[in-house]
Amino acid sequence: MYRNRDHRLRKYTIGPVGTLTPEEAKKEAKRRLGEAWQGGDPASEKSAQRKALTVSELADQYQEYARDRIKPSTWLMNQSRIACHVKPLIGNRKAASLRIADIEALQRDIADGKSVQREKRDGRGGVARGGKGVAARTVTMLGTILEYARREEIVKGNAARGVKKYSTVKRMRFLSYDELAALGLAMDTALRYGENKVAIAAIKALVLTGCRRQEILDLPWAWLDIDRSCIRFEDTKTGAQIRPVGAAALAHFLAQEGRVSTPWVFPASGGRSGVVGVPRIFTWVCREANLDNVTLHTLRHTFASVAADLGYSELIIAGLLGHRSGSVTARYAHVPDKALLSTADSVSERLERALSAVSVRANIEAA
Repeated sequence: MYRNRDHRLRKYTIGPVGTLTPEEAKKEAKRRLGEAWQGGDPASEKSAQRKALTVSELADQYQEYARDRIKPSTWLMNQSRIACHVKPLIGNRKAASLRIADIEALQRDIADGKSVQREKRDGRGGVARGGKGVAARTVTMLGTILEYARREEIVKGNAARGVKKYSTVKRMRFLSYDELAALGLAMDTALRYGENKVAIAAIKALVLTGCRRQEILDLPWAWLDIDRSCIRFEDTKTGAQIRPVGAAALAHFLAQEGRVSTPWVFPASGGRSGVVGVPRIFTWVCREANLDNVTLHTLRHTFASVAADLGYSELIIAGLLGHRSGSVTARYAHVPDKALLSTADSVSERLERALSAVSVRANIEAA
């Protein structure tokens, strides 16, 4: 603590605990107090240096701050958006100079594809794409970073706060029974052409469970409770959960190889991680099945649609999908409920038959 030339009380932080020894901290404190005695203002100089941070430097500083404060999946998604969109477009700009117009221009540029990765980079991630949804989510993330900067007095205000973000209409596309039959036939064709059988199996698991993509692609055997027919997720988008698994889905899991040699239900080549390349193979399968406007998340919608078609309530469907709900979470917190298990059995069985059927008529006759 010291007073500057205007006799204002100032505080200067030397460094975090553990970085410096007490003796080093005392030595640095004496040096800074000497500067203040001679008319300097170490705290103001430090603040000026921080305000000179570029957006890239600020983003890296925020990521270091947030590493243990947010979910790992969110941190990684932020890292991807920063690398693919923020740094290429405004990374060299001074963070303190950003205005609402700059953030709005960033949103337009991302939506127009100006930050698109034309070629795949090294690593697990796919090719970065633009679009209004990506643009809006990137601006939301940037707003969080700028809010952190405002609290740290790196910037005076949050320039993203007044930006009108693009509306993102959620896709409600789901597959009909005919389309499920076409999907099943296309997956069989893909296997005959030598496509990755583990990736095809993972796609089928997404159909039979209604799980989110990474919940299946990164699923370890340790989370699969065979005796209670459920998956005990240690972490999901809405926290730790128990998710019931239908008999058809459980049988599909148990049919997978490598329970001893790899910790993953659907392992990548070499067994060091979950399977990769599934979106590419799914695109091929959908093209073969003549399915338009379909993503892997469509399979989750399809699971919910079939459950609704069988007459189950929204509460039951929410429990099957792991949606955030106080009543569902409270009721299904420890063991899978019998009603949910029964529903999961019915839905996964219907989906299994639909994937094997050649038409709606065959599916109805099988029922």
